Amino acid sequence: MKHGKKYVEAAKNIDRSVQYEAEEAIALVKKSATAKFDETVELHLRTGCDGRHAEQQIRGAVVLPNGTGKTVKVLVFAKGDKVAEAEAAGADYVGGDELIPKIQNEGWLDFDVVVATPDMMGVVGRLGKVLGPKGLMPNPKAGTVTMDVTKAVKEIKAGKIEYRLDKSNIIHVPVGKVSFTEQQLQENYNAIMEAIQKAKPSALKGQYLKSISLSSTMGPGVKINTAKY
Repeated sequence: MKHGKKYVEAAKNIDRSVQYEAEEAIALVKKSATAKFDETVELHLRTGCDGRHAEQQIRGAVVLPNGTGKTVKVLVFAKGDKVAEAEAAGADYVGGDELIPKIQNEGWLDFDVVVATPDMMGVVGRLGKVLGPKGLMPNPKAGTVTMDVTKAVKEIKAGKIEYRLDKSNIIHVPVGKVSFTEQQLQENYNAIMEAIQKAKPSALKGQYLKSISLSSTMGPGVKINTAKY
């Protein structure tokens, strides 16, 4: 892959053979972000898990102390008094059956996270083929299938992110924006790492975190020392 001049210049600041401490890595990522927009700082964790085995699956959520720097649109599937509760909590869209054709037939996907009360999962299940591949399906492990819609919506709005293994057994998560201070990014990074360490499957034999790297949306990756994990 051919990289632009700015990327090549930024990459000169980074020694590819070195595993940096998190503090240094964060400073380097901020320094090497050269795009004209506020890039997202992303964390990539290559695990020793085998996601084909259910007992080695990793999935959960964590609230970032400083948020993600992004405005998140939340859709809640609810009925009865839970509709008013979701609206009061700040959900962007609330509904039920009537949203199915809008999503299925009209391709409406103007939301980032979907929350559902358990009694609505029969309805939401019909959208599996649309929401599943986009990672939008509500899930109890991520706290998005719940009767406590107030807590779910407020946490998501405050900067709750979901983490899960992809097909290559890698976890990709946002840590914040390049415009955040180093301390804000460090606090978010620590919160994510703590959650992911707690999520280590007991069935896993061998090394859990094989490699960790940080990058901005358009910038080069910086390797982080895995020794303490």
